[in-house]
Amino acid sequence: MALLSVLTPVLAVVLCLVIGFMLVRSRDTETTSTSPDKTKAASKANLRPWVDQDLQDDTESTAREDEDGDWVDSNEEEDLPHVPYSPKRYTEETMLERSKDFYTLMNQRRSVRFISPEPVPREVIDNVIRTAGTAPSGAHTEPWTFVVVSDTETKHQIRLIVEEEEEMNYRQRMGDKWVNDLAKLRTNWVKEYLDVAPYLVLIFKQTYGILPNSKKKTHYYNEISVSVSCGILLAALQNAGLVTVTSTPLNCGPQLRVLLKRPANEKLLMLLPVGYPASDATVPDLKRKPLDEIMVHM
Repeated sequence: MALLSVLTPVLAVVLCLVIGFMLVRSRDTETTSTSPDKTKAASKANLRPWVDQDLQDDTESTAREDEDGDWVDSNEEEDLPHVPYSPKRYTEETMLERSKDFYTLMNQRRSVRFISPEPVPREVIDNVIRTAGTAPSGAHTEPWTFVVVSDTETKHQIRLIVEEEEEMNYRQRMGDKWVNDLAKLRTNWVKEYLDVAPYLVLIFKQTYGILPNSKKKTHYYNEISVSVSCGILLAALQNAGLVTVTSTPLNCGPQLRVLLKRPANEKLLMLLPVGYPASDATVPDLKRKPLDEIMVHM
């Protein structure tokens, strides 16, 4: 009994250490087992439809799955020949005049929701898309697909998909601050221009390429490359005298991809209704930041 009474404090300390160790291990195991699954679930629970989140498509192949595919080896690609490049060079006076004229043209660009149903020559749209395709891209992979929709029924199906998700965005996902910030622009989930505009241009980014031999090709900086192309597309539309409203159809990407029968490697980046401005079109009286607020000279 005397020995037991002496050992009791020691046993208690040892027991406490063992219990503590087991609790720490249990906590570490739980953290490991729930990450990234629980983290991902928590992220989805607090989902806000920002553009980068909207581009996540449940059908997108994971990197691990892609590794099992048949990817093209860079050594298989032929070396590109180089040719002389001698663009026209302007005098300083002409450069100044052209830069001012182009700024004046682009400064008139506005997002216009009131679009006329008046037909636009198909060749004009073709030339605008061709111009957008001159954008630079990572390793010249040209990771873009422009889907031009003029079919009345397809445009209406697009509208139904977009408005259903947009109503949910405005009522639940976006939050009061975002909705209040948009209120002054008088926008909501009703997108009548998706039916009215003679063309809808949906721009998809290709997360990877698929070659004629079915091998996959890495598309570097695909989202940045397609974003640059979209900027050139907006400039080309303005130059042709057409208008659009830039829209990122949040949470609509997978449904629209399926509707338009696009492959799983393509993810919707932007949707542009294109046409002439309606005769009674109005736009918010917005002001642009002055040059000294957007440029820093070093």
